[in-house]
Amino acid sequence: MSQLKGFNNKIIAITRPLERAEAAAKIVEANGGVPLVVPTLELEAYPSESLMDLCYKAKNLDWLIFTSPASLESLFQYCEDFKEKLNPKCKVAVIGPRTGRVLNEYGLKTDLVPEDYTAEGLLEEFKEMNLQGIKIGVPRTFKARDVLPEGLKKMGATVFLAEAYKSTKPKDTSKVELLVDDLIKGNIDAITFTSPLTVTNLFEIAGDKRNQLIESLKEGDIIVAAIGPITQKPLDDLKITSITPAKYTVKDMLQELMEEMGQ
Repeated sequence: MSQLKGFNNKIIAITRPLERAEAAAKIVEANGGVPLVVPTLELEAYPSESLMDLCYKAKNLDWLIFTSPASLESLFQYCEDFKEKLNPKCKVAVIGPRTGRVLNEYGLKTDLVPEDYTAEGLLEEFKEMNLQGIKIGVPRTFKARDVLPEGLKKMGATVFLAEAYKSTKPKDTSKVELLVDDLIKGNIDAITFTSPLTVTNLFEIAGDKRNQLIESLKEGDIIVAAIGPITQKPLDDLKITSITPAKYTVKDMLQELMEEMGQ
């Protein structure tokens, strides 16, 4: 990442789950910032009945779609021989390059990565194909939007949704509550969000300070960064201005933030 502009000791709040925050924190540190990792979202691997059913159906799948590293990790944790069970002709799509790298670590190759790293971007790619009678497995959190599975069904695919992990609020919200106070007091220079739940959970945890928090972020002294338009939407709904990169990755989001702060 470019060193021409840096964060100049600015405090950058990172709200993504703890196991996903390390890379972002390192980028902030490498560019002279102070990362403040306060997850507003926790991911919990979950051996649901639907996930075990997907494991059983692996031999019949034509496509497999992973929308996050968490879905991959949970599937292979609870179905260790999934790769061996998988139909050798099954193709695999991932929502973005990071998920693709994790997929490769499990010994599977990526057949499709959309240009637009969103569910809508994946659907655009599948529109070019004939999905009539095609069986597609989609392990994910059930809190995810229904855009992808519903869109695939409309194209004629049979979709096997599997709950691979749970997305929840942190069990201990004390650090998030402190973050809310710091945001209201203006002690934070920027805050980053990487999914809609990281946004909505923050405002729910804020409780009776929610309106104060919204007004503090509306003032513009704290720069708000979202990884993409889907994450940006709940901020837009609250009339909170945010920046988002052209390419929906953490690295690009932080680059955009750095350039914004350097103006």
